[in-house]
Amino acid sequence: MSIIQRSEFKERLHPRIKELKFSLNRLKKSPLSLIGLSLILFFLAIAIFAPQLAPPKYSHNPYRIPRDGYSAIPRPPSPEHPFGTTEGQYDIYYGVIWGTRTAFRVGLMVVGSILVIGIILGSISGYYGGAVDEIIMRIVDTFMSLPTLVLAMALVSALGHSLDNVMKALIIVGWPSYARLIRGDILAVREEDYVEAARAVGCSNLRIILKHVLPNAIYPLLIMASLDVGAVVLTAAALSFLGLGAPVGYADWGQMTSFARNWVVGPPSNPLAYWYTITIPGLFILFFVLGWNLLGDAFRDILDPKLRRR
Repeated sequence: MSIIQRSEFKERLHPRIKELKFSLNRLKKSPLSLIGLSLILFFLAIAIFAPQLAPPKYSHNPYRIPRDGYSAIPRPPSPEHPFGTTEGQYDIYYGVIWGTRTAFRVGLMVVGSILVIGIILGSISGYYGGAVDEIIMRIVDTFMSLPTLVLAMALVSALGHSLDNVMKALIIVGWPSYARLIRGDILAVREEDYVEAARAVGCSNLRIILKHVLPNAIYPLLIMASLDVGAVVLTAAALSFLGLGAPVGYADWGQMTSFARNWVVGPPSNPLAYWYTITIPGLFILFFVLGWNLLGDAFRDILDPKLRRR
């Protein structure tokens, strides 16, 4: 690489380095953002090291929770079962550890899918306008006029009770809000001078959308996506709690709380006798969702153009 090429490379790299330093500084100034990031990294470590933390009993299906008998009465924490067992003697420790992998799979796959669909349809609608915009937006209005959870439940009931169908249902009900958000931003960006200049020099519509419009309109969507990962996991857990999600015995936080529904309150003499059945899975859900919410707030602070001007 010649000296001139090195100089040009450094000039192109300098704004990116400056951008990265700015983002890290914004992150460091927000203690709550650091807490959110720490929580996500903690759960990520659990998901990565799940085979070591809770070795699978069934190698062909590691998400199947091992059982220690068939008694309906939960058993308290013990050396064999650090977090106790649920009704049916499913190991809570194994369920919440492998349930972390389930949570990441559901959250990232669903949000990633609706992000892609929303960007494609919202970009087409906002950039081209006209009849195309009317058709796409009327479809969006139809979906958004129905309660999200009720529609998701109806779709899962129609498709069949399984975690994969829960994910499909959440993708179907989730993309309209993303398409509408990106459309609104593109409607504003497409009238900017630099977009008109790109058209004037003969750039194709695809190039204009990908290089000039989307990079300046996508930040609110990325913030929304980071906040929605936790919300999607919470909704999937609710559907599993209702018996519409994962099959019985599958490592899923929603199902772990479902096993505890009859044991939230113990006998009158000891109402907290079975606290572990609901508290431990509930805490995993709570901190996972909290971590993504705090991280979403951090992304908002970093990506908000108003804050960048300060």
